[in-house]
Amino acid sequence: MVRTLDDRTPILEAPPDTRGPSSPVSATALGLGIVGLSAVLGGLIFVQLNYALSDRTLTPGCLDLGLTSDIRGSLGICNMVEGIRSPEMTLLLYGGGLLGVAAMGVGWGTYRRMDTRRRREQAVTGAILGLLAVQSAAVLLWFREGRPDLFAKHFLNFEVLQGQFPGAFLTAMKNTVLLALVGELGGIAIGLFLAIMVISQRRAARAPARIYINFFRGTPLIWQLATFYFMLLFAFEVRLAAFTVAMIVFSLNTGAYAAEVFRAGIQSIETGQIEAARSLGMSWFQAMRYAIVPQAIRRVIPPLMNEFVILIKDTALVLVLGLVVSEYELFTWARQGVSDTFNATYFTAAALGYLAVTLPLIRLVNAVEKRLRSGLVSVAGGL
Repeated sequence: MVRTLDDRTPILEAPPDTRGPSSPVSATALGLGIVGLSAVLGGLIFVQLNYALSDRTLTPGCLDLGLTSDIRGSLGICNMVEGIRSPEMTLLLYGGGLLGVAAMGVGWGTYRRMDTRRRREQAVTGAILGLLAVQSAAVLLWFREGRPDLFAKHFLNFEVLQGQFPGAFLTAMKNTVLLALVGELGGIAIGLFLAIMVISQRRAARAPARIYINFFRGTPLIWQLATFYFMLLFAFEVRLAAFTVAMIVFSLNTGAYAAEVFRAGIQSIETGQIEAARSLGMSWFQAMRYAIVPQAIRRVIPPLMNEFVILIKDTALVLVLGLVVSEYELFTWARQGVSDTFNATYFTAAALGYLAVTLPLIRLVNAVEKRLRSGLVSVAGGL
């Protein structure tokens, strides 16, 4: 139905809600699940921030654990341990867990009796949130009964990163993205060329392309990096920087996977389109260039972006080549930091760096896939 503010401005009304009304029972299940999970996870964050920001000193309990003032970051570690073992944290964990159990009981117990879609959604969602609350509370209770001080000391002691952030850390992130970006772009070019060869009707064109694809897909990337670097150095006496060799190998490896992606995309185009292009007088290559490949590229954008996300993580394998300091990517930077300080907080920082790069890309991939599925972007149109 269409309403208008005036004679020129149409306003589309929202479609009617067909999920039906809510009910006190289903809303209760949902509320219990939300409150339970918030009590556990939100409470953990609140308590840790409260202890971290308060003016505290090393407690006798922390001193008994060996956290003395001469240990770098000992006060921060003490605050983490005292926070997770505090009475208020105990109350939040047990309270959140009990609320989660209640949400599970109400949600699962009444799900089959709910007569509308909205009520069933609320009941199931509440039960799932309750299950997450119970699991989170159980894990945290188990964790704090062990040696959280040792974990915090070796994995969450961010004071050991002083002097590394933001300079060296951001340089490592930049090198990680650069390796993956060059590898992805080079792989796309190689993959498109190989895909055209693979779908050729001539065996002489298909065979070398298939051998290339099977070789690079069938051997480990870490082996390819080491072998190509030393093969260029010893067999051909070509001296290239390890960083440059890594970009070349990433391109060659990605090309094999991109070729299969492009092949699937090209073969997904209806055969009638290439027949129509040929009927207009185009050669086979002209039909591929002007009619088939442009459509196939749009179809394979999401899987190619997903390959880029995977390649960002695979850049960690370049550590086998031995980079200079200015070329360190995230994992090599972290490994060197652990070697220098004997503290694995560098690995935690590297993981956060990978997440900072990959999570926005994953979200972008999901958005593009959703738009393509919903038909907002036609396969024959532009993004």
